Amino acid sequence: MFRLMVYNRPLHPELFNLQARRIDRHGDYEAESWVTPGGHVVRFQYAGEIFCEAVIDNADHLPETGLIHALPCLGEKDFEYEPEGKVGFVTTIQTETLTDNLYGATLREMKDFARETGSLSHAYIDKDGANCLSVLDAQKYRREFHIQCYHLLGTSGIVLRTQSIFEAIP
Repeated sequence: MFRLMVYNRPLHPELFNLQARRIDRHGDYEAESWVTPGGHVVRFQYAGEIFCEAVIDNADHLPETGLIHALPCLGEKDFEYEPEGKVGFVTTIQTETLTDNLYGATLREMKDFARETGSLSHAYIDKDGANCLSVLDAQKYRREFHIQCYHLLGTSGIVLRTQSIFEAIP
């Protein structure tokens, strides 16, 4: 089962099967994004504080230390972290199961979207031979870093979408 996990600490890259990586620096914050097969990790750093969002299947190997919240990626869910320091965070999760034809069309559209926008992406074949895709698209603002992630899981026809905002609080 896929879970979205939020940490107040960095996570080590060796915990993940990284396929694409990008570092964005904007103003006083830095964000590092990783795409994995069917998942992603985003580290946001500002004023000495670090927050990480990880979406991953079978997350039993991830540390408990620094874990703020974990959500199963089923249906629609929201989470908002009430800032205790200099970083705010809010996220939404949506999952949808598509028919084979709709999944195929969505897969083609998302591949085009990733290419046109320069988003981080990774296309792969799952263990059952189905076409899958992970896409991470980001926008940088003065005090916010926005990410939209799409994970298309071919065998089940599921599209997992997350939208998150990291906020640098002066």
